[in-house]
Amino acid sequence: MDTDRLPGCYRHPDRETGISCTRCERPICPDCMISASVGFQCPECVRGGSGTGHGRAANAPRTIAGGVVAGDPYLVTKILIGINVAVFLAGHLFPGLAIQLELLGRYRELVGGPLEGVSTGEYYRLLTSAFLHVQLWHIFSNMLALWFIGGPLEQALGRARYLTVYLLSGLGGSAVVYLLTEPNVATLGASGAVFGLLGATIVLFRRMRYEMRPLITMAVFMLVLTFAPGLNVSWQAHIGGLVTGVLVAAGFLWPSKDMGARNRTFIQWGTCVAVLLLATALIAIRTAELSVLT
Repeated sequence: MDTDRLPGCYRHPDRETGISCTRCERPICPDCMISASVGFQCPECVRGGSGTGHGRAANAPRTIAGGVVAGDPYLVTKILIGINVAVFLAGHLFPGLAIQLELLGRYRELVGGPLEGVSTGEYYRLLTSAFLHVQLWHIFSNMLALWFIGGPLEQALGRARYLTVYLLSGLGGSAVVYLLTEPNVATLGASGAVFGLLGATIVLFRRMRYEMRPLITMAVFMLVLTFAPGLNVSWQAHIGGLVTGVLVAAGFLWPSKDMGARNRTFIQWGTCVAVLLLATALIAIRTAELSVLT
């Protein structure tokens, strides 16, 4: 018996899936998924409307990575969007805030003035910069991508694992920016984290044997924009976030269930620790390099 098989769609039993209808909790494949105000519903629930009175378990859709998501399956995505929007508004109300939160390696505003940046101990910039936007088009495009990529991924992974992918991808993107960008160049935006969610979605689709071509097409398009001249996009953040998202999602999704719950959990969260240590090592290497120049 193959203990690592995902459940089959209730309408297409030969198709493995990790997505469940948010109302009846039955597993559904991409052909049966119908977007609803919250998550996805199956065709029968959509036809039945809101008066069918499905059981309370419909509020707790199962996730691929284990456990359940109670209530709103897009909750963390909405909170992340809210934080990004709040920081965006705060940055416009208090212009000096952006200067304090953006990612800088090492910068001296005036000759003889104090050094500031990550290399001087302001490590918080590695994460705060991932929630900071200045232009309206920048935050709009990133939040739109976060909603359409992040929402379904949150439903599949569960809140804790999804948030871990997001935060580690943001940190991984910042670490690569810090390592490879000129220290006096400011970088900001959530695109590193969003690219991490994209990388995690690629791993998810591969793991579940979904049709890959539409997703790969979107990923290629986003990477082409990353390297397009004149757009002033941080390719370091995008690539760093993408690779981080792939690594973390692989750790969450690929361990087989026959390993046992304890060993599987150890591998999943051990992968996160390993990725965090790798990002920390890159940050430490760059800090040591810039400290020599002080």
